[in-house]
Amino acid sequence: MKDLIQRAEVLIEALPYIRRFHGKTIVIKYGGHAMESEELRLGFAEDVVLLDLVGINPVIVHGGGPQITELIGKLGLKSRFVRGMRVTDEATMEAAEMVLQRINKDIVAMISRHGGRAVGLSGKDGNLIVSRKMRMMVRDEHGRKSSLDIGLVGEVDEINPDIIRTLEAAKFIPVIAPTGVGRDGQTYNINADVAAGEIAAALKAEKLILLSDVEGVKDRDGRLITTLDAAEARRLISRNVIHEGMIPKVECCIDALQKGVAKTHIVDGRVRHAVLLEIFTRIGVGTEVVQRRARVSELAGGTRRRV
Repeated sequence: MKDLIQRAEVLIEALPYIRRFHGKTIVIKYGGHAMESEELRLGFAEDVVLLDLVGINPVIVHGGGPQITELIGKLGLKSRFVRGMRVTDEATMEAAEMVLQRINKDIVAMISRHGGRAVGLSGKDGNLIVSRKMRMMVRDEHGRKSSLDIGLVGEVDEINPDIIRTLEAAKFIPVIAPTGVGRDGQTYNINADVAAGEIAAALKAEKLILLSDVEGVKDRDGRLITTLDAAEARRLISRNVIHEGMIPKVECCIDALQKGVAKTHIVDGRVRHAVLLEIFTRIGVGTEVVQRRARVSELAGGTRRRV
């Protein structure tokens, strides 16, 4: 009986969040280890279907970095990254698109097996993600800035969310592969975190959740930062505390907040049901990136409290 009561209490804890987010859109970037483990794949599909059944509109944007790296290695190509972005030549772009298409269909099938109605898309469908070539700005050892060509990596020029809204209205779950199309028809590789952030901004989503392969953002001593505001995040990037693949995650959270997304989260995707734990419990399982840090009275012992 005690176990049954505890289960009921979990449901009661979730009730105010279900009520609060009913009818709202939540954009989830799915990738990394959460995509590789059978147990975590199952948990993710269950999370998405549950969100849909309680009246929340999940939109999935998926990555495929490890799988792309594996394939291009088999093809005799080399992976190179600059500030977390994959340098992409034509052969790498072709391999990436092949992998993303396969992953997209696998996710759609997985959600469908668990009772959801999912539809697979890429950023090229309906001109969902109109892109332009990215010019990466880097600094040399003397602090001088220069532009670096990283190939067919795109940045988002425009999001056309009508196709997503149409699917949401028909009670379908959009699953989006992060490739974009230039106005000249060129296909571009888009960082999945960036694509998710821009789509969340275009939809004015209630939440943007980025699943990561780490606990979240950590300080210089390796401790998890549960809540981080935009100004602090920029300082940590400039001091190289936030570095490599975490940079685009944090930057897209900041950008999404500035463009109207209510809340952004970098969540440990290695935790089963991490999405539900982040949305439906008082204490999350990663780092919440906000415009401004909560008042001291809203924090207890460094642990985030939701209001």
